[in-house]
Amino acid sequence: MSVMSGESRRRRLAEARLYLCTDARRDRADLESFLHAALAGGVDIVQLRDKTLDAADELAAHEIVRGVAAEHDALVAVNDRADLALLAAADVFHTGQTDLPVPASRQLLGDDVMLGRSTHSPEQAAAAEADNEIDYFCVGPVWPTPTKQGRPAVGLDTVETVARTSPATPWFAIGGVDETTVDAVIDAGARRAVVVRAITEAADPESAARRLAQRLRAAGRG
Repeated sequence: MSVMSGESRRRRLAEARLYLCTDARRDRADLESFLHAALAGGVDIVQLRDKTLDAADELAAHEIVRGVAAEHDALVAVNDRADLALLAAADVFHTGQTDLPVPASRQLLGDDVMLGRSTHSPEQAAAAEADNEIDYFCVGPVWPTPTKQGRPAVGLDTVETVARTSPATPWFAIGGVDETTVDAVIDAGARRAVVVRAITEAADPESAARRLAQRLRAAGRG
């Protein structure tokens, strides 16, 4: 299985609009078919995020993600665990504000793996934009969401503030983004979004992904 070069990864990131986070779907036993559907619908980046897995099971699930993503020319992200990112040949390693520092991530993973960062305020977004080691950042959660329990929503005002600074670094709105709210984050200035339940809980993941991707891409062309 071929692995993208750092240049190819960053070019693909620049084009990306829709980023999916999913668990391993062990209750449905359909991770592979679900991923094929979501990525066929237009998901550009996929991240497996499942705190219920032990390391061995998580690595096995990442192998499934990597195989499906390769068929769809999609990027694979790993969250928090630099060791798993390395073993899974991830394209992206994503961390939060209190996780492994960016310089340490770069030291461990090298120059070809892209680094993503979660931000929760205009100040944190500005710091991410100023850090040459960060390839993209997320802004949110825009709305309260069960996937980020206990974290206050930053609201659309924060999205608007970040958008007004016109960051050169790709950035994604995250938290409560679905088909009923995606237009609001687009109107606030976001052109990329991270989604979870909008696709993972959809009866037809491919169609749900396609509708979201089309709206984000249309906004990006505008």
